[in-house]
Amino acid sequence: MEINLDHTLAIEAKAMVALAFRNGPIEALHAGKPCAVCCGNPNVFHISDEEMKAMMKSAVDTLYRLLWQRENDSAAYLENLTLGERYTMQWDDPELKKPRKSGSATKDQNP
Repeated sequence: MEINLDHTLAIEAKAMVALAFRNGPIEALHAGKPCAVCCGNPNVFHISDEEMKAMMKSAVDTLYRLLWQRENDSAAYLENLTLGERYTMQWDDPELKKPRKSGSATKDQNP
């Protein structure tokens, strides 16, 4: 089945990403200065296991809350999407290609 771009769904997806990731713990990591020694070196860990777990936990918690609101409290859901849209007005629309499979799974698959 071919995937077509649905602009309403794209706006919703971008808003959810802004709320679940951009405005989560990753923002604190992004706010710092790049390491002059290891910047760009793929052999150096840039995010600790604890930081990654915190980011994924925050994203799951936020996405669950948003999905719950979508099903049970549409007014709160739309209010949150409106907030998320404020961050994403200039973001690119989704690309409609198959997602890449990550070949670098960690030893512990838990978020």
